[in-house]
Amino acid sequence: MRKPFFLFAGLLFIGCTKEIKCNGNNKPVAEEPTAKGGSPKPINYANFTIRQGQHYCDQNGVKSVKTSEMKFMVKFDSSAIYQTVSSENQYDINKLWGFTEGINNQYNSARIGWSWNNNALRLYGYVHADGVRHYQEITSVAIGSDITCSIKLAGNTYLFTVNSGSINLPRGPSSTQGSGYQQYPYFGGNETAPHLITIMIKPL
Repeated sequence: MRKPFFLFAGLLFIGCTKEIKCNGNNKPVAEEPTAKGGSPKPINYANFTIRQGQHYCDQNGVKSVKTSEMKFMVKFDSSAIYQTVSSENQYDINKLWGFTEGINNQYNSARIGWSWNNNALRLYGYVHADGVRHYQEITSVAIGSDITCSIKLAGNTYLFTVNSGSINLPRGPSSTQGSGYQQYPYFGGNETAPHLITIMIKPL
């Protein structure tokens, strides 16, 4: 009468025991979790092009902006690597994306800038606050990577964030919302684009 009981208990133990993977030394190997959701969805960037010999990008229509934070993603390709005619101009900050507060970007505005110098692609906070220009490097980024950026109003300062790096720069107004116009990619500085430059941007 005991055999059926032990047979049933043995089958139950086998059926309820999870398989343990082993390496060549018969030591247990942890299973990696199964990926969920498959591959990440591609980012739907828009291309902004600055032609050789130009400052402004081709896509620069007038667009009003009212915001407390401007967020976007950007990707640079190898066209962001360039050499200026005059070596001192290599450190000029090109403009990437941002907004004015009012109608004059030379008086109150906030933009993220970029440049290629010392063999690195560098992103900056770049502002005019009551007519005074301020700028500071935020971080360097990799060609071909997806970069998350933000310009946030914080009283009388702007908080610039690029990936995990952030800085603060002065702001002229102190309102909770900025009201002005969209600022698009621009090359220069003193020199114009030395070749066709394509920048991929997606507002968030």
